[in-house]
Amino acid sequence: MTGEEIKSTLKKYNLQSWSKQRNINPISIEKADGIYFWDYDGNRYSDMSSQLVNMNLGFGNKAIGEAIKAQVDQYCFIGPSYGAESRAKLAKKIIELMPDNMGKVFFTNAGADANENAVKMARMFTGRNKVFSRYRSYHGSSFGAGNLTGEPRRFPLEPGVPGFIKFFDPYIYREAIEFESEEAATRYYLAKLEEQIQYEGETSVAAIFMETVTGSNGVIIPPKGYLPGVRALCDKYGILMIVDEVMTGWCRTGKMFGFMNFDVKPDIVTFAKGVTCGYIPLGGVVVSHAIADYFDDNLLSCGLTYSGHPLACAAGVACVNYFEEADILGNVGRTGKVLGEKLEAMKAAHPCVGDVRYIGLFAAVELMKDKKAKQPLVPYGKDPDGIMGKILSLLSARKFMTYTHENVIIVAPPLIITKAQLVEELAKLDEVLSIVDEKFL
Repeated sequence: MTGEEIKSTLKKYNLQSWSKQRNINPISIEKADGIYFWDYDGNRYSDMSSQLVNMNLGFGNKAIGEAIKAQVDQYCFIGPSYGAESRAKLAKKIIELMPDNMGKVFFTNAGADANENAVKMARMFTGRNKVFSRYRSYHGSSFGAGNLTGEPRRFPLEPGVPGFIKFFDPYIYREAIEFESEEAATRYYLAKLEEQIQYEGETSVAAIFMETVTGSNGVIIPPKGYLPGVRALCDKYGILMIVDEVMTGWCRTGKMFGFMNFDVKPDIVTFAKGVTCGYIPLGGVVVSHAIADYFDDNLLSCGLTYSGHPLACAAGVACVNYFEEADILGNVGRTGKVLGEKLEAMKAAHPCVGDVRYIGLFAAVELMKDKKAKQPLVPYGKDPDGIMGKILSLLSARKFMTYTHENVIIVAPPLIITKAQLVEELAKLDEVLSIVDEKFL
């Protein structure tokens, strides 16, 4: 098929996610390598969001491809109740990367069903039914994960499932209160969270479920002491602490998992995306020794046809090996420093940039109509004039490919990106921000 044939066929037969279908215009991709991909006309695009923040090792990684081919030659599938070498190896590797309190892994197909199964496990283990999650969160769009989600993508699922309780992120930049320090903000947010736990009945709360760093909803990094404070509240009331590492896992934040930046040990960790870097879908739930031991004599009422799919686990083993052998964490540290410096310069230079937030190679540029008043460029949950879409088009015209959410531009390139590549691409973002200053304020 030609590029135009692919596009027209997709528009006729395929429903595209998160889109009004009439005016979709997919770019047909012929090939891809590293941080780049090419359309059928030979135009090269730079992947500055790792697609959906999942292709941490970029396109064309031969080690991953060879591992998948070797598994195909052995067998492509065997059910979850049978022993598969790739499944066994990946489970062992994941537990070895975790803190010493973690015991076993339950494999899923992706992030949404990992989060749903984590909720089920928490409810079974604690005998409680309520689960806290945050308003500015995205945990998936299937029914259970969608109820866990706090942002507007949950609305089509409402009225939702009873027992899902929302609380607010420690979103200091946009908070109406001016805090004297991060620690002061932490005290405030923890006090409000504890108050809400008490109002919901602390003996009915099974889990507090959080993205370690709030992802698409703004790369909101928790203030000093916040996650240890949540851990302390969980311990105080017998609540499980569950961290969603679907985006922040697998070296994205400069640590193997995002929670490792904050000196906490969760009870449950969910993961997906970077475990196979998009080569084959895979997700999972890591549980503590205490939870794993509970299910020795109590039924684990969780199951999926493709749990621990051998091809996906083979890709996962290859990914974990590559993260370590290629010193991906080292590269994230070096290039992440450059990313932070460049974004801070943009914040200082552009009236439209209210805030920049970054950790490792995970960053957001928050756009403001009025920087001093902290008035966002578009209102929450709305973009009546399509401003963010126009900004995305300006970036796309320069072959800087990413996505926006609310009033935020996400910058999360593959973790293999070089300093030179990063500097080249950020110059394009800088150029577009100058246009935003001129045309949209």
